[in-house]
Amino acid sequence: MKRIYFDHNATTPVHEEVVTAMLPYLTEEWGNPSSIHWAGRAPKKAVEEARDKVAALFNCTPAEIIFTSSGTEGDNHAIKGLAYARKDKGNHIITTKVEHPAVLNTCKQLAKEGFDVTYLGVDSGGLISVDELEKAITPKTILITIMYANNETGVISPIKEASDVAKKHGVAFHTDAVQAAGKVPIDLSVLNIDLMAISGHKLYAPKGVGALYVKRGTRLVPLIHGGHHERNRRGGTENVAGIAALGKACEIAGRDMEKEAAHLSALRTRLEKGLAEKVPHITINGHPEKRLPNTANVSFEFVEGESLLLNLDMKGIAASSGSACTSGSLEPSHVLLALGVPVENSHGSVRFSLGKGNTAEDVDFLIEVMPPIVERMRSMSPLYAGIKL
Repeated sequence: MKRIYFDHNATTPVHEEVVTAMLPYLTEEWGNPSSIHWAGRAPKKAVEEARDKVAALFNCTPAEIIFTSSGTEGDNHAIKGLAYARKDKGNHIITTKVEHPAVLNTCKQLAKEGFDVTYLGVDSGGLISVDELEKAITPKTILITIMYANNETGVISPIKEASDVAKKHGVAFHTDAVQAAGKVPIDLSVLNIDLMAISGHKLYAPKGVGALYVKRGTRLVPLIHGGHHERNRRGGTENVAGIAALGKACEIAGRDMEKEAAHLSALRTRLEKGLAEKVPHITINGHPEKRLPNTANVSFEFVEGESLLLNLDMKGIAASSGSACTSGSLEPSHVLLALGVPVENSHGSVRFSLGKGNTAEDVDFLIEVMPPIVERMRSMSPLYAGIKL
């Protein structure tokens, strides 16, 4: 059976060049990078070379990069570490209703500890109002955290404008850039971002490695205490193979991003146009232009999303109903509800996230198999029967 993967926002396959880059640190160069003898020298060099490559992708200094185990850890470290470091100055945090659970649940935990959290809404395109953001700032506001690009819809937030507002008011600014990193250019030298989390497995590196950008001069309380690793900012012996892999993945992203973005954007347009022509009663969720080039979130009226995904799986097509972290939940997507998508349409939504290796033939196969699947499922819906009558 033909196998087509349209779920790259959940995770990506490891790039063959990335595999090659990490293998030496799983075999002959297995030493501890903190060791001062011969066994530690090559691993130490690999960690610092990877730090250089990550910094180069985002145009920051290597000293501003902390290696982590994941985007979730990076978000937790940024939000909690900043909140604890500045709690003598205030206890107010501003975020949005469409954040990833790594941010939302971290803010909920801080709220239990006495912090005050404001959740900004978004418009029907998934965008916040920068004016509303500025109005939400109080003398006690210490942190603003807004995701760079949404994992479910691909909508890209007005990060430059929002971070400028934060800078104007002397408030620290964090962004979860897990989905944006490697897909769109991010130049930290021109953005007023203080903290930014990324994850390796979203840009063709393995799972279990990520990075956190901490702007020079930003004080954080460590999330993980231990030895003097990462300049005393994160205890624990470094995942050398994973870090080398992340460095290589960032190098590849910088090299291929422009070409890859054009390719994926064309495929996404082909997918959305084809489905719109072949399947009635569908809606593309999120801003039509301010989106990642690879992401399409589609609501199919009168069908149930999980059943639709199972039917696609039987055809060899992998997609998702939203965030991989909430795929076991029966609750409607909090992101789509925030956009004003009706509950029933939210339940019938599918995220197609394209990536390296996807072709026009893959998209055309989806467009071919989708209409009969949807029609068969709708034939069992009394609501759809009423529409047809």
